[in-house]
Amino acid sequence: MADRPVSKTLRYAAEAAGVWLCYGFFRVLPLDWASDFGGFLARSIGPALGISKRARVNLRRAMPELNDSEIERVVRGMWDNLGRVAAETPHLGSFKMYQPGGRFAVAGVHEALDGRKPETRFIFFSAHFGNWELAPVAATQAGLAVLGIYRAANNPFIDRIIARVRGAAGGELAPKGSASARRAIAALAEGKHVCMLVDQKMNDGIAVPFFGRDAMTTPALARLALRYDCVVLPCRVERVKGATFRLIVEDSIPLPRTGDVQADIKTLMTAVNATVERWVRSRPEQWFWLHRRWPD
Repeated sequence: MADRPVSKTLRYAAEAAGVWLCYGFFRVLPLDWASDFGGFLARSIGPALGISKRARVNLRRAMPELNDSEIERVVRGMWDNLGRVAAETPHLGSFKMYQPGGRFAVAGVHEALDGRKPETRFIFFSAHFGNWELAPVAATQAGLAVLGIYRAANNPFIDRIIARVRGAAGGELAPKGSASARRAIAALAEGKHVCMLVDQKMNDGIAVPFFGRDAMTTPALARLALRYDCVVLPCRVERVKGATFRLIVEDSIPLPRTGDVQADIKTLMTAVNATVERWVRSRPEQWFWLHRRWPD
């Protein structure tokens, strides 16, 4: 903080003030209104922004079967979903994931959690798909003590706002990095479970296939799961319509045990990436195509 140029500090503060105003605006709106308005704004503005070029390039490379009009439909839908996620985030603390007749259809949760042994440790993984902010909420509201690992925002003031909002939904948070790896190990030893998003590029990760091309992928999930014998559960919150969702917990991914640790890590992360790819192919407009997921 002390070594940061004053101009950058002022810019960060101005950006954070804008985020805080938006947060307050969407927080006072009813959830459905906030979601609809956020989606409208984002799909009206987002496709015309320069950053959308990256989404179009990614789509053409990953899903070459799509024609230009289909790509534009996906880009517009992606922005609609992003706007809704942003507008719904101030309401995280008010979501009731398991309320009968509520906003969520639930599949696979009881099958995954009921009858588990006390020593069982779960690693839930998801992606920037649907409303990904709700996946850790689902775990905490199922009665699990969880550690959520997230990528810290570049702007530290905005990062504090995001952490505060996410913290309102319960659970512990740790930013990605060496400290979070140590915290994850300690959390598992304490009887907690880990939630993580696995679809961001990591330059010092390992090359794992994703949509037919190698993508640098963090091996942290596999290393933790193999070392501490965790149950690896794919979990996604798919948007159905507006601010209604489908929470799906899939069958666990088997842990490879060949005796070659590096090969097992690659095998497990290949299965993880294949799972995310399947989700994205089914609903491409709900994934965050703006990532630099592959080498240029």
